[in-house]
Parts: sequence; structure tokens; C-alpha cells
Amino acid sequence: MSLLIKNGLVVTMNPQREVLTADVYIEKDRIAAIGDSCGLTADTVIDAAGKLVIPGLIQTHVHLCQALFRGMADDMELLDWLKKRIWPLEGAHDEDSLYYSALLGCAELLRGGTTGIIDMGTVHHTEAIFTAVEQAGLRYLGGKCLMDCGEGVPATLLDDFDDAIEESMALYQRWQGAGGQRIRYCFCPRFAVSCSDRLLREVSGIAAARQIRVHTHASENQAEINLVQARRGMPNVVYLDNLGLLGPELILAHCIHLDDAEKDLLAASGANIAHCPGSNLKLASGIAPIPELLHKGAQVSLGADGAPCNNLMSMFNEMRLAALIQKPLWGPLAMPAETVFEMATLSGAKAMGLSDQVGSLEVGKKADVAIVSLEPWHHRPPQGATVYSHLVYQSTAGDVYATIVDGQVLMKEGRLLTIPEEELRRNASAALNRVRQRCGL
Repeated sequence: MSLLIKNGLVVTMNPQREVLTADVYIEKDRIAAIGDSCGLTADTVIDAAGKLVIPGLIQTHVHLCQALFRGMADDMELLDWLKKRIWPLEGAHDEDSLYYSALLGCAELLRGGTTGIIDMGTVHHTEAIFTAVEQAGLRYLGGKCLMDCGEGVPATLLDDFDDAIEESMALYQRWQGAGGQRIRYCFCPRFAVSCSDRLLREVSGIAAARQIRVHTHASENQAEINLVQARRGMPNVVYLDNLGLLGPELILAHCIHLDDAEKDLLAASGANIAHCPGSNLKLASGIAPIPELLHKGAQVSLGADGAPCNNLMSMFNEMRLAALIQKPLWGPLAMPAETVFEMATLSGAKAMGLSDQVGSLEVGKKADVAIVSLEPWHHRPPQGATVYSHLVYQSTAGDVYATIVDGQVLMKEGRLLTIPEEELRRNASAALNRVRQRCGL
């Protein structure tokens, strides 16, 4: 029930942004001390010499239900990608295949130092995702995907309005606070293109009344934006604001193509923007105006999105891309490494509604920690490089030595401790074959 991480370089992300050569002492699920261990003993001791001890990384937009479909929808733009590949595949999930898809995603995330995620499930069998997450040990905010209309949506994903709301509330009652409060529920209407006005208004009302967060997509692709404008008579962000959804409880993935009024609305409302640079590049969606949004005071965090629109679910990949793609547009100082690392930690915690619990290493906060090795050759020579440079420009998921959530070591030295790896490999392959046969792909 106690853990001592010794001899590491601790990147606290506390208000002073201290970087300390120190030990981190953890009791149960909380950080109890940071400093000299002074002879403290613990049930488990990890020697972090030559390593960075960082807050666990938080991804604010992922699709665990799609992890099984990596590499099956390359070189397509968003709407074709959805209609021709992803929606048929998601609609062909059974409970077992969805469980192994979610577990596969969790395995990759834990190997890469991600400790918390905001996820969008699929329409059916959502219970299987929660079961996988509970087993894996990740900190999780997510829920059933809501889709009750839309051109090209297969019958296997179209949901009845009443059934969708009833199932969402049942999942909320069952899973809110599960796993020792690690798991929390949020509403997940997919986007305005596949959700009726009635459904979005109902979600807005229930979410406000019960203080449930809402996770959706907006302004990712120009064709999507044109559809929303034609059907609703206004841009995405303005429409969501008119529904009462825009605010600090909203997590809005992408936000690439925005007019000036939408940018101002996002900044003023406190809505959480989940920036997904890898996905945005692969789907040829565009480059979000993140430096401008940050300058206006908008809340921006990071996510890898789904495996088939990125192929990687590594926060290190997203941090590097988030920093680099803006420099040709806005100049070399547009996205400093420290700003990007804050997006991956503190801003992610805020999007989850947990800024008082996670996102930094401080006494009293939850013990969500990643340990990153500086031994690989791409960290040599270390002289002159700040810790943020190492983390944003140089580190890879393979550099992560250990991942800890709620004080529990979930991955160490490349070995997953809560996920049976051979069983996962075997059953994930069988599940994918079954799904492909079912949908004809």
C-alpha cells in the first residue's frame, strides 16, 4: 500500500513549475511526500535514477472501440472514412470484440505513460468498455456514443431516441464512481451530423441538471461543417452554444475550422478543446489554430483520437506534432515545449474535471505518475536540453519505464501488470476476424 520512487528528476508541474532531484513517497492512492526520503521505507521501491518522474499523461479524446481497427482505414478523409470503414466496423462489434478492442487500447496507452483518458464509446455493448477499463486500471471519463440520425449511418449504429437516453442513464448509474472513483460517466453525442436536434437538447438538459460532462466532435472537416451549416443554419460552435452545451463541462474534439466568432465563444465559455494533431493530419482535416486559441484564453488539451485515424495512441507523438506543426505558420516561439507539456497534463486534468486531483505531482494529489527513461540514444547528450525539450521533442512511448495510477503500478519495464498480454493478442486477432466477416470488409 506504499510506494517510494527514489533518485528521479521530478517534473512537478506545480504552480512554481519546480523540477526537483527528489524522491516521491506514495501512500495508498495519494502522494504523501516529495523530497528527501529520509529513511522512509515502502512496500515497493522503484529506483528512478537517470529517469524523469512526471505527472501521468492525460488524453482528452480517444476511441477505445476503434483500437481493433488500426490500419484498416488509411488515406481517406473524414466522411468517407466514417461511412466506408469505421461505422460499418463499429456496427459489427459484439460484446467480446468491443472488450478486447478497449483492452488493446488500454495496453498501448499504459505502455506510453497515459494514465487518464476521455473516451467516446460506440452505440452498442458499451458495458464491455467499462469492464476493460476497470480491469486495466486507467482513469477514465467516457460513455455510450449517441447517434439517432444521419446520412450513411448504418442501421447497426442508428439508435432509437428513448433507448439511447435510457441506456445512457443506466450506464451512468452503474459506472459513475466505479473502480474507486477512477471511472466516471459522460454523455457522448457523436457530432451534430449524426445527432438530432431533439437528442442534443435532451443531453444538454440532463447534463446541466446532473452536472454530467459532455464529449463530442465539432468543426473537424469542411464537408462536415457545410452539412451542419445547411441543416442547422449556423456554424458548429454557435449551434452548440444555442443548445446550452458550450461551457466548462464540454469536451470538444478538433475545432479546426472556426470563424472569429466561434473562437471567441470557445475562449469565453471555458469549453475544453481536445487538439488531435496526428488524426487531423492523417485525415487531411487541417491544422487547428491552437496558438490563436491559447492567446484568447481558450482551454486546450491533447488526444491521439482513434487508432485507425492515427495508427498511434502515443501522447509523446501528439506533443511533438502539436509543437512542430504550428511553427511554420506562427513562428518558432508559437508552441514552446513547456506549454505543450502543460496541455498534456494540467489542461487534460481540467478537461476531466479533476484539476484538484491529478495533472501535477503535489502532496495530497492522486498518485498518477509516469517514469520516463533518459537512457536511450535519442536523449544523448543531455546537456543543454530542458526536461520539457526531452519530453516533447525527443521522448517516445517506448521510453516509458513505469506507469502508475492511484498508486498502483500498472506497467513496469515494458510489462503490463493488469492485462494478460498473450490472451489479449490471441483474442484481439480472433475478434477482428469476426467483426470483419460480419460487416463484409
